[in-house]
Amino acid sequence: MGSKLYRCSCPLNCPLLGQSGPIWFKEQKSVKDHQAGLDEKSGSLVSDLSSYCTKEVYNKENLFNSLNYDVAAKKRKKDIMNSKTKTQYFHQEKWIYVHKGSTKERHGYCTLGEAFNRLDFSTAILDSRRFNYVVRLLELIAKSQLTSLSGIAQKNFMNILEKVVLKVLEDQQNIRLIRELLQTLYTSLCTLVQRVGKSVLVGNINMWVYRMETILLWQQQLSSIQITRPAFKGLTFTDLPLCLQLNIMQRLSDGRDLVSLGQVAPDLHVLSEDRLLWKKLCQYHFSERQIRKRLILSDKGQLDWKKMYFKLVRCYPRREQYGDTLQLCKHCHILSWKGTDHPCTANNPESCSVSLSPQDFINL
Repeated sequence: MGSKLYRCSCPLNCPLLGQSGPIWFKEQKSVKDHQAGLDEKSGSLVSDLSSYCTKEVYNKENLFNSLNYDVAAKKRKKDIMNSKTKTQYFHQEKWIYVHKGSTKERHGYCTLGEAFNRLDFSTAILDSRRFNYVVRLLELIAKSQLTSLSGIAQKNFMNILEKVVLKVLEDQQNIRLIRELLQTLYTSLCTLVQRVGKSVLVGNINMWVYRMETILLWQQQLSSIQITRPAFKGLTFTDLPLCLQLNIMQRLSDGRDLVSLGQVAPDLHVLSEDRLLWKKLCQYHFSERQIRKRLILSDKGQLDWKKMYFKLVRCYPRREQYGDTLQLCKHCHILSWKGTDHPCTANNPESCSVSLSPQDFINL
């Protein structure tokens, strides 16, 4: 008789099962040998799994400790990036790309929060040439950009503002400038907080109320500053010849400074009323067309340049002048402070740079 055929009784995942169906063996012995081989392989596989599980249980404590360490490290890094602490994260590059178009490799926008960090505004306020520029920028943001600030940008804005106030309290300079900035910010917040139900501000209302209380505290501290006259026995401003005093007063670009200087001494008051001084101040800030629209005659039939100046200030913006400004490179679209090196491929990078006013920076 011929040998009998037996069907393999292995599970469906038998490696001997081909695409054409089950495998048939001629002898019963072959079937038994085949099943024995599979049992031996599965036994070794279970042994390997058991040893792996044993090692995993053995190293379980170390594994969880490693995971906890990684999670804690990532959380600390995230806190720093989000400016949740007083320590800000500073980038090594002191410039940013400003590109209107977008590509897959680079986004076409830059947020204010990113600009605060990358351009290092916290250090810029320590430079007397950049101080007025940063203060003017903060004032413009307080007037019109508060509703567009993200959570990170809000924290950076308040951190920089706090450093500005502390600097003024320490050196007792630019007090009026910062008081006006705080008043502008407080007035804007009072208007926006009343409309918080319309979601005009990002963040919790309690946080904004706390910030408003902080602003009031700063205003009280600035109001309580008492400037004492230094014990200096040398040559003073009033000891200079009148021509030199007048020449120095012509360097002042704010009419309120002239009025304040005239209140120091009677002789300075006479100089502060000089018609030629106020005429040059008007011509510096305003155009001839603007001046012609706001002519004011005195009782003597002459142009009252002092009254014209304060009337022009209420009608037109004054000319802005800063010791140092942000510059935009037209060739590579990089924004940076003047004198900051950036990777520009132009033959003459200085010819490609354009100074930006604080309003131009906001418009970007």
